[in-house]
Parts: sequence; C-alpha cells; structure tokens
Amino acid sequence: MKKINVLFALLFVAAGVYAQTTYKVDKAHSKVGFAISHMMISEVEGQFNSFDATIVSSKDDFSDASVEFTADVNTVDTNVERRDGHLKSPDFFDAAKYPAITFKSTSFTKTGDKSYKVVGDLTMHGVTKSVTLDATLTGTATGRGGKKVVGFKVTGTINRIDFGVGTSGPGTGDEVTLTAKTEFGAQ
Repeated sequence: MKKINVLFALLFVAAGVYAQTTYKVDKAHSKVGFAISHMMISEVEGQFNSFDATIVSSKDDFSDASVEFTADVNTVDTNVERRDGHLKSPDFFDAAKYPAITFKSTSFTKTGDKSYKVVGDLTMHGVTKSVTLDATLTGTATGRGGKKVVGFKVTGTINRIDFGVGTSGPGTGDEVTLTAKTEFGAQ
C-alpha cells in the first residue's frame, strides 16, 4: 500500500511539473499595428482589426513559452480606405491569394526581469522567414473567475521586400516596424 501511495505522489508531482497553461488573446484589449515611412519624411501607421494569438507556457515566468499568431490581411486598416484597398491588392499583400499572416515561435528566451527575445517563423505573402522580436511582460493580474491575465508588448522590424510585399522605391519604405500591445487570459 505504501508503494502505491508513493507512486501516486510521484505521478501527481510529475503532472504538476509538466502542466502547461494556455493563454488566449483578449482582442478587446489588444492591438496589432505597424508603421512604415512614406516619402522618407513621414510615417504611416496601420493595424489589423482581426487577429488571434495563443501563448502556451508551463512556467510562471514564461521562459519556456511558445506563441502562435494569425492576422487576417483583409482587415488591414490605415484609416484611408483607398490605401487599404491598394495594400490588399496584388501590388502589396495580395489578400485574395494570401489572406493570412502567421507567426509561430521557435524560441522564447528570457533576457531580463521582464524582457524576452522571441524567434519564430513569420509567413506573409506566401514567404516564410525567421524573425526575431522583442517582448516585454507589461504586467500580470487576476481576472474574472480568478484566472491569470498577462500583458505583453511585442516589437520588431522586418523588411517587407524580403517577403515579396510590394517593390522597393522612393515612395514607401522597405522597413516595417511591428508593434503588438496585447492582453492574454489563462484558459
């Protein structure tokens, strides 16, 4: 009987060690945006109005986290309908052919008290490239039902030409700054 109790205790501890928590993005309290230079004198900002993201981690400090993200290209929004239509066209995103932008992390490394380097595969316009993003844990709280809520700000820069989005020229910059301000709730 003692052996059985020890076995159950070990199984319980092992299950606790490998327990993972899944966090889903709270879309009402999150924003996924970008900025790009225009004519080398100003910056145009935009966002994707429809997106989804999930974080899975077995550690409270997220040092072993994995992230998956998807944005609907057809919801690109720069507050100028004509420009949004052009961005969705084959000249840029070609949303009819490539309706989603996806990111799947390959590593989530803690670099400071609340800072991380997130490396992963970004797929846009049918092209997949490894990118490195900076993430900052902006806070944790207890939400409704006593479940954990976490915030992350994620930033990075990509070259749109590397993904075949548009052509290089004097009107629109090649470098795109990405900024996601997100809130996630434990499931």
